[in-house]
Amino acid sequence: MTSDAPPIDPDIRYRKIDRVIPGQPTSDGAGVRLTRYIGSQSLSELDPFLLLDFFESDNPDDYLAGFPSHPHRGFETVTYLLAGKMRHQDSAGHNGVIEAGGVQWMTAGRGIVHSEMPEQENGRLAGFQLWVNLPATEKYCEPAYHEYPQSQVPVEKRGDGVVIRVITGHTSGGISGPVSGIATRPLYLDVALSPGAQLKESTDEQHAAFIFVIQGQVDVIADQERSTLVAAQLGVLSEGNRVQFNAGGSGSRFLLVAAQPLNEPIVRYGPFVMNTRAQIEQAVRDFNSGRF
Repeated sequence: MTSDAPPIDPDIRYRKIDRVIPGQPTSDGAGVRLTRYIGSQSLSELDPFLLLDFFESDNPDDYLAGFPSHPHRGFETVTYLLAGKMRHQDSAGHNGVIEAGGVQWMTAGRGIVHSEMPEQENGRLAGFQLWVNLPATEKYCEPAYHEYPQSQVPVEKRGDGVVIRVITGHTSGGISGPVSGIATRPLYLDVALSPGAQLKESTDEQHAAFIFVIQGQVDVIADQERSTLVAAQLGVLSEGNRVQFNAGGSGSRFLLVAAQPLNEPIVRYGPFVMNTRAQIEQAVRDFNSGRF
């Protein structure tokens, strides 16, 4: 840690890095190789976030099997692609292809069966899947689906070498993402910093937050402390209402994600996330009876 503190202001609380998560190699779906950060042995959950997977490969054997039809109940899945193409289909009649820079935000609610399959036979496929919990009052809501291509994801460019792609929530510059109406009021930013560039951004004081470094390295600065993260590391951020990031000499690209914790019981069973064991047992019965 080295000293590089922002000016002291009693109304500003800069977030620090609480924990660094290296990720756990695993596979999911029909054998897609990926690295799990949230939902792993190192970090089981970060309320309201239940899972974060990062997948990246230019070997078709690592991803061609995809994620064939499978059920979900009680939470939301967010797929954000950095490279390649992925087709989504579900039991509610939604069907679409997401490409690099695009996002799919699916609310499983009371129950949905969907598949996500690569729409390519070669080349690089890379991206993220994030699971966001639903509050108890919305776990049985009607399934919903949002898909936005890169052209519909607004970009905020600041004159100091900062480029922010805004998927949901809004920046301090007033730019809002296309995904709206989400119960946990999430913020999901894809940030690129030129070498040596700095970003200071406001965050909701009550929200849980993390940063995931895609490329390069970035310093998180708060209270005379500097914590450095490098590519493929996830940093859990402490409480606070502002963040400061400084890029390394080769620049940096990272995700900044935050949302309102639910502070409710979490009972998980594979693709079902509910509040009680009885609700999980009902979800299994409903799926087996074809009621999804």
